[in-house]
Amino acid sequence: MTRENHPTHRAHEAAQAGDAPGSRTAERAAPTAERVPRNAGTAVVTGAGSGIGRAVALTLADAGWTVVLAGRRRGSLEQTAQLAGGAATRCVPADVTDPAAVTALFDSVREHEGRLDLLFNNAGTFGPAVPLADLSFEDWRAVVDVNLHGAFLCAQAAFRLMKDQRPRGGRIINNGSISAHTPRPGSIAYTATKHAMTGLTKSLSLDGRAHDVACGQIDIGNAATEMTAAMSQGVPQADGNRAPEPTMDADDVARTVLHMASLPLEANVQFATVLATKMPYIGRG
Repeated sequence: MTRENHPTHRAHEAAQAGDAPGSRTAERAAPTAERVPRNAGTAVVTGAGSGIGRAVALTLADAGWTVVLAGRRRGSLEQTAQLAGGAATRCVPADVTDPAAVTALFDSVREHEGRLDLLFNNAGTFGPAVPLADLSFEDWRAVVDVNLHGAFLCAQAAFRLMKDQRPRGGRIINNGSISAHTPRPGSIAYTATKHAMTGLTKSLSLDGRAHDVACGQIDIGNAATEMTAAMSQGVPQADGNRAPEPTMDADDVARTVLHMASLPLEANVQFATVLATKMPYIGRG
């Protein structure tokens, strides 16, 4: 199936053109039995109201997963649910930096869906792109709270549910970044948290073995979302210049997540790197 014919892409194009969700142009094909993977189950996607989170949520829903949409803004989550058409979704507003809110999110999954098969641990923020000397502690802490503390809280709550349910087990996919390998100028808070995400992924993988909980990480470079819109105008480079950078469609990321999620628990993609082919990464300096 080409990207242009993919239902997620068609809905995205319709939304960009101003077609109201639910209109004929924005309609998404309902999941059919032959398109549903044998192991499709219940997934929680954090940061599901926009960007990569929305693209992944729609792709999972289209493949037959029941998707719990989590994020801070109910309105954005409801827009994602509308784009999913008749697929099984449920909106749960939740701030991942709030332990009580995270507990309530996963308690609601236990109550409403009965089990959890997948967490896409996606919620994150860049923070201000400023010189190191100008970064306030408050801005540092805000990035760490979302990208690291929030990721930990969601992973821990998912882990508890997965190891205790019957049949036990499940999969956690953490959203890393190219910054988990190579930083950009002025990104110390974001880069530090994404390096920490790699440690979180490895520890979850090790601790999950005894409970049939698999954990992998997808490191993404230059997916076209609201957060990366400035790249087309030019972003700081390591040599001090500014230059525009190529991007890729977020649906390309979503299909990679779906592949990772569709594997049996006996197999795991530990780390995957998906990036715009011509972005300055290999050899950048």
